[in-house]
Amino acid sequence: MTDPGVPASAPPAPTTLGALRDSGATPRPVKAEIRANLLARLAAGEPTLPGIVGFEDTVVPEVERALIAGHDLVLLGERGQGKTRLIRTLVGLLDEWTPVLVGSELNEHPLAPISVWAHRQIAEHGDATPVGWLHRSERFGEKLATPDTSVGDLIGDVDPIKVAEGRTLGDPETVHYGLVPRTNRGIFSVNELPDLAERIQVALLNVLEERDIQIRGYRVRLPLDLLLVASANPEDYTNRGRIITPLKDRFGAEVRTHYPIELVDEVRLLDQEADTSWLGDGMVEQPLVPEHLVEIVARFTRLVRDSSHVDQRSGVSARFAIAGLETVAASAVRRAAVAGETRPVARVVDLPGIVPASRGKVEFADSGSDPDDERETEVLEHLLRQATAQTFRARCAGLDLTGLQEHFTGGETVESGELVPAAALLGQLGTIPKLAELLGRLGVPEGEQSAEQAAAAVEFALEGLYLTRRLAKDTDGARTVYGA
Repeated sequence: MTDPGVPASAPPAPTTLGALRDSGATPRPVKAEIRANLLARLAAGEPTLPGIVGFEDTVVPEVERALIAGHDLVLLGERGQGKTRLIRTLVGLLDEWTPVLVGSELNEHPLAPISVWAHRQIAEHGDATPVGWLHRSERFGEKLATPDTSVGDLIGDVDPIKVAEGRTLGDPETVHYGLVPRTNRGIFSVNELPDLAERIQVALLNVLEERDIQIRGYRVRLPLDLLLVASANPEDYTNRGRIITPLKDRFGAEVRTHYPIELVDEVRLLDQEADTSWLGDGMVEQPLVPEHLVEIVARFTRLVRDSSHVDQRSGVSARFAIAGLETVAASAVRRAAVAGETRPVARVVDLPGIVPASRGKVEFADSGSDPDDERETEVLEHLLRQATAQTFRARCAGLDLTGLQEHFTGGETVESGELVPAAALLGQLGTIPKLAELLGRLGVPEGEQSAEQAAAAVEFALEGLYLTRRLAKDTDGARTVYGA
């Protein structure tokens, strides 16, 4: 699937109105355009909304039905559920190129003009009227609803510059169009719709029902052609504002989003969204976060969402998990830079850095008035240990680790820490029984079993033995010591 924001082909040839008409082109409403492209993808077995993870059997079918029906829609869901990402993905269902009148503020189709300006252009130039081609990436408009948003921002207002040029106030061409009409023949998104003042929401009523706009006292009717999509957090209905009833009634579909239901989808989302590729530079390679650490971060996120200590109305954003995984990778890069390692590989010792980095992303229920309350940190640390233990049981169930455990029978200890390199960690253990089997359980292919990977696997096993009460552990700042 090509990126809808990157042209995959050159625009078509016609550059004048006459050539466009001779080519057999016909105007097509934007919703019909989306419907046709959506049905073509469904028939071909292609993903209709590529990059959307965890919604395949729930949200995506609802969105598909709404688009086929030609409905404007509102997405309801807690923060960080991918609402904005889904809306922007809809752009890929538009035709890659569409003809427009050169100079039109409203992206008017040359064969279906709607403004006074467009009709005058065609009357003056006839078949020689210049035609341009608009890529689908330029047919998307977006507005984050804020209390200070005005009708002029969305719909339009009188342009004093045009009036000063000598035009009369009654002239429709003195209007400066807002974001909605400038997205004509495209997709317009209003994010966090309840934050929009109720009197401003009224301005969208005609857009959704009569498909036109009204600007102050002007007698102007512009039959807009667009798909309107809005997003909202259900909490906003009572806490910050609400969507007025007539506006809700005009949306054809309401779709409820959710966080990933299955653990595998949480992991897929992290693999797709967490960007660690740029953390490497000339000194160190791109960091590697092993599969078992990605799973721990995914389980940790799900445990935080389900915790009774967390405000369930606010939710725990996917950005919580993404930022956490990127923090783990950054910790590995920091160790590599200090210890002189060339290939940073994240280890269990990098996980605690998630807690202070992500604490501000969680709204706790009945949080105390003291902003330095350590209870919140303790809750997150406990859940992180719980996620690590769950991952250890899932990955290492039935694996014989007695050989590793026997290393400590004589009172020996193994020291680790966020700045202890892989070679130093492995050097304290000597030959490690069942190491190849352990690496296999953690998803490390045979040809990639480096010392850094081995250190990450062994430290995970040590932490698992500690969490299952088969080893002791003493932590003092950045220093961790495992023993019998």
